[in-house]
Amino acid sequence: MLQRILAVLVARNREFYRDSAGLVWNLMMPMMMIVAFAFIFGGAPKDLFKVGVLGDPEPPGDHTGFLTTPHLTLVPEGDQATAVTKIARHQLDLLLDLRAPGGAIAGYWINPEAPRGVIAERLLLGAHARAGAPPPERRAAAGEALSYADWALPGVLAMNVMFSSLWGVGWVVVRYRKNGVLRRLKATPLRPLEFLSAQVISRLLVVMFSSTLVYLGAMAILDFPMRGSYAALVLTYLAGALSMISLGLLVASRLRTEELADGLLNLMSWPMLLLSGVWFSMEGTTQSAQWLSELMPLTHLVAAARAIMIDGAGVLDVLPQLALLLTLAGLLLVVAARVFRWE
Repeated sequence: MLQRILAVLVARNREFYRDSAGLVWNLMMPMMMIVAFAFIFGGAPKDLFKVGVLGDPEPPGDHTGFLTTPHLTLVPEGDQATAVTKIARHQLDLLLDLRAPGGAIAGYWINPEAPRGVIAERLLLGAHARAGAPPPERRAAAGEALSYADWALPGVLAMNVMFSSLWGVGWVVVRYRKNGVLRRLKATPLRPLEFLSAQVISRLLVVMFSSTLVYLGAMAILDFPMRGSYAALVLTYLAGALSMISLGLLVASRLRTEELADGLLNLMSWPMLLLSGVWFSMEGTTQSAQWLSELMPLTHLVAAARAIMIDGAGVLDVLPQLALLLTLAGLLLVVAARVFRWE
């Protein structure tokens, strides 16, 4: 069994490296993503006051008028610990506690190192002084700033894994079936699970190599945080790639044309891009959208990678996401092998 898998794996890798156009594209695409990422997110962030609110964002007890200040964006927050973390990362300029009886501003959190937070605090204290109200309790939450580029990078890396995994195996297997390669392999002792396992290993090597290029290129161009374990990060992208590759194999297990495969892969990939938290947080979206997001493997890949790179998580911290992605990969591969057809 291992010899047959190895034979198919070697043949697939030789085919990949001998295809000069495909090889150049797989090397150039990650570099193009790095350049585009630096071009889009290389500029300075825009100044905008964002104030988190614990409690009712329109409390009847706010007699200072601060919450109605022009050019102030109020962001409802449900969890205090998560909101304080956003203050520490400069994602919020202020965090107001409106949970006191009557809805008055009982206290606030600020990062003293955040320039916009200091100005927003001046506005808050000035509003209380003009209203003759005592200043609310001040609580500090120090931490380094987190730009949108820092927040989005784990999702961009996961997006690269998704596209390379889905199309890298989907098109290949369908092309094999269309050109009669699978028909000839059917006459050999090779079994579907062995053939698909070889495809998984081959594509996994390519995906991890290209993802490493993207990561190293981004590291050279952008100053992004990496606070967690590299072992956890590698395991996370390995598990994510395995689940995506297995999903691509399931799609291609019975299709005959590349056009149909391309349509189905697009049908799966674009909802994942929109609902998996790659470009924006799912906080504040509808419950149905959040429920649908939890069903997508890309959501758990992005969440685990973001927890490692930004929050400093280790292997044990992302173990639930790793277990889910690996279990999903195993199930999809088994199903793909059962419904697979050579012709």
